[in-house]
Amino acid sequence: MTVSDNQQLKEALDTLKQTGIRITPQRHAILEYLINSMSHPTADEIYKALEGKFPNMSVATVYNNLRVFKEVGLVKELTYGDASSRFDFVTSDHYHVICEQCGKIVDFHYPGLDEVEALAAHVTGFKVDHHRMEIYGTCPDCQEKARQQH
Repeated sequence: MTVSDNQQLKEALDTLKQTGIRITPQRHAILEYLINSMSHPTADEIYKALEGKFPNMSVATVYNNLRVFKEVGLVKELTYGDASSRFDFVTSDHYHVICEQCGKIVDFHYPGLDEVEALAAHVTGFKVDHHRMEIYGTCPDCQEKARQQH
């Protein structure tokens, strides 16, 4: 875990404390997993990664905690790509590149798009709250698989 990951975890735990949510070992582990994970895991993936550490934890526990984290704004639910929702720890604005073959989601940052919100507000008169951009394509692993099949 990097220093910034540690800081993010500390801030996330502080947010939970401030909203009166008890910090159970499971909650701590799920949050930590989400902060460290770059793969935007599904609830099942989180469950599988943590079941060894918490044999009494169920998939429902993971879902319930993700819902709590979502309600306090720590986690975003991503519903695209494949059928199951993926979860993303909320960090600075970033965008997603999504593989149409395997559903892998990769983050990328592009600060220039903040200007788009200002321009959209100016041109339309809207009070812009946020935006979402997704880019679709084929990830390097799937490109390699396709090359091997030809």
